[in-house]
Amino acid sequence: MSLISWLENNMLSCPYKKYFGLDCFGCGMQRSIIALLKGNAGESFFLYPALLPMITLFLLLIAHIIFKFEHGAKWLKYNFIFVVAIAVINFIVKLI
Repeated sequence: MSLISWLENNMLSCPYKKYFGLDCFGCGMQRSIIALLKGNAGESFFLYPALLPMITLFLLLIAHIIFKFEHGAKWLKYNFIFVVAIAVINFIVKLI
């Protein structure tokens, strides 16, 4: 059994959606990761638009920890604000 099929068969349910009937800020992320692992970046973006910028944020964080970039903290802050803004916009669009 491959990693992708294992992930598809063992996805976690969202307790927020279960109890309140509304999507949370992270709803769609698991399906987006699976689509990205399958090589479908367009579908991944459609399912959860903040995933690719979030991956960029984590890669930048690791690079900044290793290489100590001069303005790395500033870029991390801007990228974090960008990721949160995309997640909030995605959440609002799902509510409408």
